[in-house]
Amino acid sequence: MKKLLQSNFIHQTALTSSQVSYAFDALQRLYHNCHWRKIDTFLIPALRRATGQAGSLLDELDALTDAAGQAIADISARVMAAAVSGEAAVRQFCGAIEAFCDAMLTRLEREEHELFSLARTMISGEDWFAIANQMLAHDAYRLETRPARETPASPGEAVHAAEVDRQRRHAFIAAG
Repeated sequence: MKKLLQSNFIHQTALTSSQVSYAFDALQRLYHNCHWRKIDTFLIPALRRATGQAGSLLDELDALTDAAGQAIADISARVMAAAVSGEAAVRQFCGAIEAFCDAMLTRLEREEHELFSLARTMISGEDWFAIANQMLAHDAYRLETRPARETPASPGEAVHAAEVDRQRRHAFIAAG
C-alpha cells in the first residue's frame, strides 16, 4: 500500500472516487484481518492472565491498533466525500494511509521482536498447550462453517494458507 502511495497517489492533485474506494477497501480488509488474528484472540489474553509485566507492552500494542483504527476512520470520512481533490486533500488522504501502514507495521514488528519473546518466558508449557488447543478448535470451527468451495483439501493446506496470508499482510504493509 505504501508503494502504491509513493508511485501513484502522492504526486496527484486529485484522486478519483474509484482510487479512494480501492485504497479504503484494501486498508479496511487489512485492518479487519489483523484485528481478528489468533494473537489478539488467544495469545494476548493468555499473556495478560499470566503476568502483569506485559501490561505496558500490551497497552502500547493496543495504542498502535487504535492509531490504525483512527487512520481508517479518517480515511472513511474522506471516502464519504467520494473523490479527493486538491493537493492538500491528497496529502491528507495519503498521510492517513501512511499513518495506518506505519502503525500496523510497527505493531507487527513489536509483536515479532518483543511480544513473542515475552510470551515464551512468561507463559507456562501447560498454558501453551491450552492456547494451541483453542486455536485448533477455532480453526476446526472455521473450516466447518466455511462454504464447501472454500474448504482446503487438507489441514496442511489450511495451515499453509494461513501462513501465506500472514506473510502477504506483512509484505503488503512493509512494501515501499
